[in-house]
Amino acid sequence: MRPTRSARLLAVPATVVTGALLLAGCGSDGDGTADLSVQAAYIPQPVSDTMAAGFLTIVNKGDAQDELTSVTSPAAGQVTLHRTAGSSMEQVGSFDVPAHGQLVFKSGGNHLMFEMLKTKPVQGETVTVRLHFASSDPLTVEMPVKSATYTPNTGH
Repeated sequence: MRPTRSARLLAVPATVVTGALLLAGCGSDGDGTADLSVQAAYIPQPVSDTMAAGFLTIVNKGDAQDELTSVTSPAAGQVTLHRTAGSSMEQVGSFDVPAHGQLVFKSGGNHLMFEMLKTKPVQGETVTVRLHFASSDPLTVEMPVKSATYTPNTGH
């Protein structure tokens, strides 16, 4: 028995749709976006009444790189991004967060600088920060204030 003309016409679109679905399944597993989270955030209790440093790790499990462009906090007049190269510290405008990688802020390396503190953070408190990115939505992080000599298990 030979298929009718209408059955043949319906078979063509079905074949096209099936082929498109198979091709879509052959692509990458990701959707081409960053997938950001924060780990091991803390602020050592500052000695100064006006400045403090902050450390954390931004993890990107996504397929796309993103860029940390700024940090804000109600605890400080401004929060700046710093890189330490050798014995000198320099302010930078942004940091890359690589796809399937991480951006580490650690003592002696990249760090956040809280300037013009509104009150001096003390051990046991938390400081709220908002991380702003080029592509991803901002992340709000509660950073615990640790002792001035705190050394995290993560090594940063």
